[in-house]
This record gives sequence, structure tokens and C-alpha cells, in this order.
Amino acid sequence: CSLTAPGAGADAGGTKTTAERKSDHWLVNGRKAWITNPHYAKTCIFTAKTNPNPDKGKGITAFIGELGTPGFKVEAKEDKLGMRSSDTAQLVFEDMKLPLDAVAGGEPQVDVGFPKFMKTLAGGRISIGALALGIAEGAYQKALEYARQRKQFNKPIGTFQGVAFMLSDMAMEISAARHLVYHAARLRDAGQDFGLAGSMAKLYASEVAMKTCTNAIQVMGGVGYTREYDVERMLRDAKLCEIGEGTSEVQRLVISRQILGDLRNV
Repeated sequence: CSLTAPGAGADAGGTKTTAERKSDHWLVNGRKAWITNPHYAKTCIFTAKTNPNPDKGKGITAFIGELGTPGFKVEAKEDKLGMRSSDTAQLVFEDMKLPLDAVAGGEPQVDVGFPKFMKTLAGGRISIGALALGIAEGAYQKALEYARQRKQFNKPIGTFQGVAFMLSDMAMEISAARHLVYHAARLRDAGQDFGLAGSMAKLYASEVAMKTCTNAIQVMGGVGYTREYDVERMLRDAKLCEIGEGTSEVQRLVISRQILGDLRNV
């Protein structure tokens, strides 16, 4: 799925990609950014503006496009800080023609595709929470093993309170993150509203992952700062979790509006 565009990250509805209806096709122009593994995909679902003067929440349509269609190309992969095993690149649409039936969901979904993409985003937040949870658990286990084996002053460093307390916090916070992620996943599986729970899980788990990886490097000292151990990679990977599928700041906005209501026009 391709939602994010240059200049339209947190403002997901601010896409500049357009699809103009012609007599027998749609004419698509624009770009999509931060698309995962596009070099290996064959089909893409993306959003485009189909109404320049829409009512609030409308004017965006989801389309299904085939890679290899004339006017549709994938640019070179981004040189990222982390998650380097998952390629990311931009999609470019230059006078790409799509048949009129390329609208995801059919004609009734013209101009009203954005809410469905937002629901997809909400589900993705649970996935990012689970990803962050796995990274945090991995970093914690590396630090725990090191604290048991590494000796200073003829004692395992885990016997020193400064190290032991960091490990205690890691264990506690990872457990809390796991409960939040599992709770959100259970709500989704049960067909219940999971938007608030998903944002909470994503926000908390991603920040726990960053903190855990940082403290794991601290526990391991100089070797943790080298590529001999995996924790430096985990730290780089964890940062994505605070950005992808809505930044931590966006999650706090989503949560606050759900618990307080939208007070902007009060």
C-alpha cells in the first residue's frame, strides 16, 4: 500500500498525486515516498486526489496499479540508517494510464478511499508495535547475557546495582509493551474498535525499544558500540518504529483526541 508522498508524511491526506478521469481511463501523475520493497512487488495500491475541491474527508481515491505499466517506475532504494534489509524507494507516476475499473472497491469508492487507507494504517500500528517489541526483547536478551558473563572487579557486572536496575526496567517495560500489543491485536481479531489501543501499543512499544536498545549498549559498554554485537543494529532499526505508520507525536495526538474528543472547534 502506498500512502505517503513527498511533502505529505504526517499529513497523509495532503498527497499531491492526482488521477484525472478521462473518457476511457485515469491519468495519474505524482510520487509516493517511503514505499517498502517496491522493487520486488508486482501490484501496488496507492492513493491519488480525484477531486480538487472535495468535501472534508473526501476527494481521495485508492487505485490498483501494476508495476511495469507505462509511466510507472520505481526509483533507487534509499540509503537508510536502519532496517537496511528492507528496501525503501519512491514510486513515480508520469502520465500513467489506468483503466476506469482500477479503482479499489469499484466506482462507489471514487473520492472516498482515504478512510479505508486510514484503517489500514491503524492496523499497521499494531504491526509496528510488535516489531518494536521484538527488537526490544532481542536487545534485552543480549544485555542480560552479557551482564551475566562479563566480569569486573572479579564479579559479574549484573551484580552491580547500576546495571541490575537498568535490566529490571527493561524487563518491566517490555512486559508492559507486550500486554499493550497483545491487547490491541485481540481487539482487532475480535472485530472490535482497536484504533486507540493500536496507537497506545505502537507509541509505547516503539519508545520502549529505543530506550531498551540504548540501555543495552550502555550495559555492554564499548563492545556494544561496535558491530561485533547486534545491539547497535537494533538501535538503528528501532528508530524506524518511532517514525513509521505515524510518528510518536502523531500517536499522542490520536490518543489525546480519542480520550478528550476533538476540542479544536469548542
